[in-house]
Amino acid sequence: MTDIAGHDFRATGEPADAEEAEAPGQAPNGTRPIGVVLDVAGAGATIALDSERLNQCAGDADPALAIAGQVGSPVKIRAGDDWLLGNVRTQRQDRRGTGGIIAEVDFLGEGTEEKLTGRVRGFRRGVTRYPVPGGMVFAASTNDLRHVYAGDGRAFIEVGTVFPTRDIRAGLYIDQLLGKHFALLGSTGTGKSTTTALMLHRICEASPQGHVIMIDPHGEYASAFRTNGAILDVGNLKMPYWLMNFEEHCEILLTSRGDDRQVDADILAKCLLEARSKNRMAEGLGKITVDSPVPYLLSDLSAALNREMGDLDKATGSAPYMRIKTKLDEVKSDPRYQFLFSGMLVGDTMGEFLARILRLPTDGKPISIIDVSGVPSDITTTVVAVLSRLVFDYASWAREERTRPILLVCEEAHRYVPSEKHFDASAVGKVLSRIAKEGRKYGVALGLVTQRPSDLAEGVLSQCGTIISMRLNNERDQAFVRAAMPEGARGFLDSIPALRNRECIICGEGAAVPMRVTFDTLEEAKRPASEDPSFSALWRETGGEEEALQRIVQRWRSHS
Repeated sequence: MTDIAGHDFRATGEPADAEEAEAPGQAPNGTRPIGVVLDVAGAGATIALDSERLNQCAGDADPALAIAGQVGSPVKIRAGDDWLLGNVRTQRQDRRGTGGIIAEVDFLGEGTEEKLTGRVRGFRRGVTRYPVPGGMVFAASTNDLRHVYAGDGRAFIEVGTVFPTRDIRAGLYIDQLLGKHFALLGSTGTGKSTTTALMLHRICEASPQGHVIMIDPHGEYASAFRTNGAILDVGNLKMPYWLMNFEEHCEILLTSRGDDRQVDADILAKCLLEARSKNRMAEGLGKITVDSPVPYLLSDLSAALNREMGDLDKATGSAPYMRIKTKLDEVKSDPRYQFLFSGMLVGDTMGEFLARILRLPTDGKPISIIDVSGVPSDITTTVVAVLSRLVFDYASWAREERTRPILLVCEEAHRYVPSEKHFDASAVGKVLSRIAKEGRKYGVALGLVTQRPSDLAEGVLSQCGTIISMRLNNERDQAFVRAAMPEGARGFLDSIPALRNRECIICGEGAAVPMRVTFDTLEEAKRPASEDPSFSALWRETGGEEEALQRIVQRWRSHS
């Protein structure tokens, strides 16, 4: 048998592996070449594949050998006494009409050869010695891949099975996954929420004394973490309004735009500082600023506004004061804002509030699910900004202590850190961008979950050391992720549009090498409430509509 380059593939002198043997008298597919190296570059090589050998491999019982030569399949190339592992990125027919196949291969890393079997051992990233044109190309077997994906002693979590094998477990290194941030991307309906829950459950199981905060914008995750998580929503969050800094106060209390907004901001700053200064705590602290988390009474802020409005020496009319005062009265009386502006929240509960959301101590519940679905839409981003900033500020002020790291996970991340063209200079965008850039210095890990990566700030995504991409249907999203992923993962990236539900491509610091993974099935009780409704089934049912409608209207009116 001869390939398109004239190489004889019938005998190679490679040692046979009894576990991979074919029919009696035949060399196993894993030890007979399937192609030859034509050209070599820094990150990959061009190879010629023998179509007859690929057809022989297609019937192999080993699923890794059965897809030999296909796009996304692993191959190994002889490089001196070692093996160089690669991944097939593209295929095309040889234009010379020989019936052969030309393929592009991306290098993944290298390993030593096990002399008795010829398999790969001691796999490591990077390339020390390159192959030469004319070198033999072999299909990588499941036993080869077992050593490639084997753990190296670092703490890890198992999330699924490596494609194309049936039993090799896909592991993510916890310290690298969290220490350098991660992003989970995928179109709606691909299993993104269930995958997020799966990863967080495995992280909590591996680290029962961990500190995880999940920002849940749709109320999906409460059902998934009832046994091992603290569920916080507008009913029990009790977030003190005075914890907001000046910028966050402006986002809620200022309604003007343009030049008027700066005038209103100056007035609010002066009155807010005056209100904070009235607290006895301010006297003990000495100098405070408008950003200092010192409790104050809303009545003191309102009184300061009235006093300034009545001052005859003021440079402006009364309109700016009335705008701020009207908005302040509105949020004080609106029941939807009671979780934030309740008069019961004026006491110094900063330590208690931080302990609740940061899980200090964990008390067997290492994760806080903060359900912001009931927060009024006009202040949702501000509430997320306050929570995120408190996490970062706590970590930065705790550098003198031996504090434990914190993981902050944001669902629908593109809403909070939008791309430059949608950027509105919001407080939440600034704080999450800062966490992405500086968080690891202070022990704050960031996990971003989004269905629209192209709407996410590129600078923030580039800070994510591990990218987990499920199927993306939008070409702009695919291109955006392709630009963010490392060079060696290009072959895997091309398969993103063809992924099934619950499949993903993982690459970056948290994975040994780029890999395609089928996620584990999560137990029913641990899944988020994110399943799509069954139209065909539900539209066959009837009865109880009147009672349900009354309950819905009651909840609607009472905002509960």
